[in-house]
Amino acid sequence: MVGTGYVGLVSGACFSELGLDVTCVDSDKDKIDTLLDGRLPIYEPGLDRLVTDNVKAGRLHFTNDLSTAVIGAKAIFIAVGTPSRRGDGHADLSYVYAAAEEIAKNADEGAIVVTKSTVPVGTGSQIKKRISVIRNDELEVAANPEFLREGSAINDFMYPDRVIIGVESIRAEGIMNDVYSFLSLNKTPVVMTSLETAEMIKYASNTFLATKITFINEFSDLCEKTGADINDVALGIGLDDRIGRKFLNAGPGFGGSCFPKDTRALVQTARDYKSPITLVEQVISINEQRKMDMVSKIIESCGGSVLSKRITILGLTFKPNTDDVRDAPSLVIIPELIKVGASISVYDPKGMSEAHMYIDNVSWNDDPYSAIDGADGVVILTEWDEFKSLDLDKMKRLVNTPLIIDLRNMFRPDDIFKKGFDYVSIGRSSVYGANKNRL
Repeated sequence: MVGTGYVGLVSGACFSELGLDVTCVDSDKDKIDTLLDGRLPIYEPGLDRLVTDNVKAGRLHFTNDLSTAVIGAKAIFIAVGTPSRRGDGHADLSYVYAAAEEIAKNADEGAIVVTKSTVPVGTGSQIKKRISVIRNDELEVAANPEFLREGSAINDFMYPDRVIIGVESIRAEGIMNDVYSFLSLNKTPVVMTSLETAEMIKYASNTFLATKITFINEFSDLCEKTGADINDVALGIGLDDRIGRKFLNAGPGFGGSCFPKDTRALVQTARDYKSPITLVEQVISINEQRKMDMVSKIIESCGGSVLSKRITILGLTFKPNTDDVRDAPSLVIIPELIKVGASISVYDPKGMSEAHMYIDNVSWNDDPYSAIDGADGVVILTEWDEFKSLDLDKMKRLVNTPLIIDLRNMFRPDDIFKKGFDYVSIGRSSVYGANKNRL
């Protein structure tokens, strides 16, 4: 497994849990040293136990040396990053190609190179060409896109709703079936298709989900203007099997390591093929504006100005149960509030260390109550379970102004009103507070 990020480390640990002998490789020496020392470079629920158990069992190994790691390997997965390229939004495939070329120099004859990284259509063919320049016995290439959700990645791997595999030969199909033989116990659907189709399925899936989130966010704005309740709207349409209930939670916009970069990359690929997908272009534009709209909502909720006011931000990660803050709404909302004079106090259960690399000029806190102390407004940006059980009476004693701005609709308005707070959520109109006639 080349790459020990979310995808590589989770996939490698899960494969080893299923009895396969797995070596995880990474060029980052500090990351490998961390793993060899028994610590994890990322947070994912349950991953620490999985790694520890399989290292002890001798099935999971870590190294910086790719050249020796691939020797004897039957399947070599590429799970390195494909970040957005600066300037044009294309996926940066330099790490993928570098890994493929190093593999080509050292892999055994008959091995299969599998892209698990999210890569644009045509990447598998390009890898084949690059390999053929290096060696005569062209290694076979397969595509096996991942569909792991941060925060529930282990369960997603062990109990997937489907597995997508792109291959070009019966032999490659056989190898991949062997790798995923455990799926037969769960009768998981396995879609065997071409390299290009497997690559396209990944992008189609992620951009559809991003579109679904953007759809419900647009409707939440309309609900606020018309008197409808977005939570009930989401429930009402989600119960339709053709639509489904997932990804219909209105919020401050999508973020993370996948949706933002994958939507941008797909748009660029479509333009390259002169087949633009304008719907996805609009999704990107709306999602970026969504974060700015949330800034305006916070300011409006605070009486039209946050100048010299202390605003508490609860939640920095793009979703709960991860430490990932990449492209999180917090990275836009916090700096914008600071620009207009707010003093920002923050807390997140797992994302504080990562957030330090992206956010400046804020007060960092070790617990939510320290962050809330003296606040003129408490903003919930991430729906961590920990926030659901906050002691509202204690909060009321600590805050300067009893105002909760819930951008994840975590609470029932009546429950908050009873505790003496004004409460602002999204997708609801005519919300009355305890201390104002109308918010």
